[in-house]
Amino acid sequence: MNTEFKNLDDLYNRIKPALYSKVMELKRNHISYVKESDIWNYLSKNVWSKKENLSLNDMVSDIMSLSIDDIKSYVFDILKKRDEEIIKEEGNLLWKRRKVIVLLNV
Repeated sequence: MNTEFKNLDDLYNRIKPALYSKVMELKRNHISYVKESDIWNYLSKNVWSKKENLSLNDMVSDIMSLSIDDIKSYVFDILKKRDEEIIKEEGNLLWKRRKVIVLLNV
């Protein structure tokens, strides 16, 4: 059976039950911070982009067999990058404030 989708949203909605099921499995393992979109993004970037002739069955199988360690590492990396960006931005703001204070004291 050859299933085609109009766009990525249609595909996402079609496999959403598998994504939801994986999120519930993770929650049963006390991992409540992983979202359906995290799983989708991880697999899209790291698994599916490297495959050809990917079937719906393959995608669901990849979702259900995704290791806890792989998705945890992926989400932690994203959070770490966000934290680094926030710290960098806060540092830039602090530097700008100091510059303004120095200019005002002149």
